[in-house]
Amino acid sequence: MAINLEDPKKFRPLVSQAHQVAMNMLRPISRKYDKAEHEYPKELDMLAAMIDGLSESGASEGAGAAGVRRGEDASAGNGAAKDDGGVKNGANLASVMSITEMCWGDVGLLLSMPRQGLGNSAIASVADDEQAERFAGVWAGMAITEPGTGSDSANIKTTAVLDGDEYVLNGEKIYVTSGDRADHIVVWATLDRSLGRAAIKSFVVPKGTPGMRVDRLEHKLGIKASDTATIIFEDCRVPKENLLGSPEIDPKQGFAGAMATFDNTRPLVAAMAVGCARAALDLTRSLLADAGVTVDHDRPAHLQHAAAAKLLQMEADWEAAYLLMLQAAWMADNRRPNSLEASMAKAKAGRVGSDITLSCVELCGSVGYSEAELLEKWARDSKILDIFEGTQQIQQLIVARRVLGLSSAELK
Repeated sequence: MAINLEDPKKFRPLVSQAHQVAMNMLRPISRKYDKAEHEYPKELDMLAAMIDGLSESGASEGAGAAGVRRGEDASAGNGAAKDDGGVKNGANLASVMSITEMCWGDVGLLLSMPRQGLGNSAIASVADDEQAERFAGVWAGMAITEPGTGSDSANIKTTAVLDGDEYVLNGEKIYVTSGDRADHIVVWATLDRSLGRAAIKSFVVPKGTPGMRVDRLEHKLGIKASDTATIIFEDCRVPKENLLGSPEIDPKQGFAGAMATFDNTRPLVAAMAVGCARAALDLTRSLLADAGVTVDHDRPAHLQHAAAAKLLQMEADWEAAYLLMLQAAWMADNRRPNSLEASMAKAKAGRVGSDITLSCVELCGSVGYSEAELLEKWARDSKILDIFEGTQQIQQLIVARRVLGLSSAELK
């Protein structure tokens, strides 16, 4: 069967809508909130209301980063479309395609969208039916990283101790995206450190819960429109029903619940990198054309201007990242294990996004380096997409383990 690389017809209106939002609503305020770090973009409230209205009317699917429930049938209720081969193009694919367009507008503003937090993806990945219904409509940040832990999520030190009908959380979380603005935080904590990664569970903690406080907001290189917080938990009590999924510790399952979250979020982060890189490529091509440099896709690169040859190479890298992103999302829609593909997409898109945006700054010289255009901003914004949700090095390690069939203990 031939591979069809065209956008599914069902999703073209969604992609077009997302592009219009990016161009007409996000781009015009992009520089404003880059300079006004920690100021909430009030314009997003209207945009969130529009998306809610579209979702309720059935006109929008996967319009943000909230994620898709892993247990859902991609053909029932999530807007799947079957092609002649019986495969399904569902809400995971719609999500990455729409996020790509939104991040063509602004990554930081996309990350600031109400009810589109990365914690929502955790809920979508792990929650049971009752929890999915109870937490529907919340805006959830995700708290994983800790001081001294870095990318080793299995070494989490934040504890959750069952006391009657409540879990008591103690620990510190850093680099929590939307940690100050979100109304809920999904906190990763261990039920028993002696049992290793199998004991790590996630808990939904409502904003304002006693014992939970935002300690500080970080000043960052990029995505300044998005708030990034340090959160402290001191004897913070949450109902035991707020533990996502099963409270049972199954050593055979290991880190499965946590990895299901990453399998859901990593293609979304790849989409952010792909969208930001596409923005840089589009603007750079236009600026080069204004300078008299034309890119000819029908001629070998070595017969063209050096800048044109560089652009052709970057476009090829971008295409590879884009296709890996689509593959990871498509596999999720078709209920195929996608841990390997999710990490491949995240690794490729994160590295390529950072390389492309910085190379575009270099190609455009003083125009790229100054604030006359958004190229320097996109170069700053894109770097985080190669870091959070698992660094480049961690993704390569996961890919190596999957390809070689080795466990985390065998390949560190």
